[in-house]
Amino acid sequence: MLQCAAEEGETPPKQFLVDRKEKEQSRQWVIPIPTFGGLQVWTDHGYRQGYRIQHNAVTDSWRLLDGNDRRWMWGTRRQCEAFLDNVSKRSQSKIRNKHCIVLVHGLMRTKHSMTPLKKVLQKKCDCEIVCFSYASTRGKIGAHAAALREFLESLPETWTLSFVGHSMGNIVIRHFIADLQDDQKHSELLSRCQRMVMLGPPNQGAAIARQLSSLGMFEWIAGEGAMELGPDWDGFSESLATPPFPFSIVAGEVENKAIQNPLLDNASDFVVEVDEARLEGSESFVVVPALHSFLMKDAQVQEFVVDFLCH
Repeated sequence: MLQCAAEEGETPPKQFLVDRKEKEQSRQWVIPIPTFGGLQVWTDHGYRQGYRIQHNAVTDSWRLLDGNDRRWMWGTRRQCEAFLDNVSKRSQSKIRNKHCIVLVHGLMRTKHSMTPLKKVLQKKCDCEIVCFSYASTRGKIGAHAAALREFLESLPETWTLSFVGHSMGNIVIRHFIADLQDDQKHSELLSRCQRMVMLGPPNQGAAIARQLSSLGMFEWIAGEGAMELGPDWDGFSESLATPPFPFSIVAGEVENKAIQNPLLDNASDFVVEVDEARLEGSESFVVVPALHSFLMKDAQVQEFVVDFLCH
């Protein structure tokens, strides 16, 4: 806490004036405004008691949302943090769970795509379930990984962590792990990570991204992260780690020949080839008859995730 007890007649330090102004602004009466929760331009950087602090990749602004995706604060990051501090002091809710499962969505998706799996985990697992939302089509995967680290650092330090990633979300997690391994300051966070399930992960890059990258609009639509999964994979993959804790992989395979992806030569879930999902060191590799976009909704996949993470 900044100590700024000025003597009588002295001018308080500028930093104190800024802090006091932001705290006063954070106490202003506000009306929560409904939002869509983030979609493609907002990234989570903090989480506490259901509230999340988000950054806009386009406007460079910050906001605070509650668990129902209602906006309570808009402005600077410090204003959002100050407002959240006030809310937390008033609620004084007790932290009961000691384990948290973090769900990370894929490219061009949102946290809402993980809702079917989240609901199953909430019913069958005695732990906290949290979705990390990020602007997947804006910025590089390394930037998303850095935001994920900040998001996880805002969780209670007593929580242990497990992960479920879908598609590019797995690559974000692998980059996040590599960042922790390279920075000893964050080794404590890595020690709290326990297990992971990868759903449709492009662990060997994505042939479909390489194919589509030849189209002039692909990077503009799908973003730099998609290019890293495609033509930039060879250099980019060096920044990824294999999880140093138990992990399993679920790959989808479309069995109906009538709906095969013409851009892919091998067995796939229509987006990621089965062999692209493989990663040495996995405890198990399961192939299910499901499309890439619906892996989170598949009952067999949901049961597998529950068994691996919660039993």
